[in-house]
Amino acid sequence: MAKSRATRVRDPERRERIIDAAAVLISQRGYLGVSLSEIGSAAGIVGSGIYRHFDNKGAILVEIFDRVVDHLMASAEQSFTVSPDSQTTLGILVNDQVELVLRDRALCQVYVREARNLPEQGRLRLRWKQRHYVALWEDALRALRPGTDVETARLVVRAAISSIHSVLNINSDLPTARAAVSLRDAACRVLQIEPQPFEGVREIELASTSGNTSSTASS
Repeated sequence: MAKSRATRVRDPERRERIIDAAAVLISQRGYLGVSLSEIGSAAGIVGSGIYRHFDNKGAILVEIFDRVVDHLMASAEQSFTVSPDSQTTLGILVNDQVELVLRDRALCQVYVREARNLPEQGRLRLRWKQRHYVALWEDALRALRPGTDVETARLVVRAAISSIHSVLNINSDLPTARAAVSLRDAACRVLQIEPQPFEGVREIELASTSGNTSSTASS
């Protein structure tokens, strides 16, 4: 009787290492400045092992974007179910953005800068998800201030989100927890809402590899 061939199981930890390595390299050098072999080497994966997890470099970029936007959408939708009012909902949305950009800086830098390099289908899907996510912010803002028209809500929301994303493009020696408070307060001023207390500031501080918000980008 012939021996059955063992089924090869993909190691999920290797997949995570590939994503982490790709995010760091792409955030530092840009998508076009990084090769698939360099990503594999940084992840500690030799030869063709990377192809067991991703078909090509574009597939890695798509997963990075999906991780960021899917996290944001899930958190946003949950905030509507647990918040007692629209102001609290907006405060939670702000805090979640701040925590994400400080905790997963490299992923978010790629998310903000590299959309143009996504394969077409991935780019179209991303745009739909982004529109849905921003619409959740706009709905909360208009519920809080019923007289606000759609265009004004869109402008204010994008300005608030951009104020948070600004940290991805500058060097700062602020400790992570202080940066979190500064970014939160800036976005809340744009939205004209009261800041909500952080639940995860200590987790951000502990997860930060550098202890501050520095990056290779310069102001």
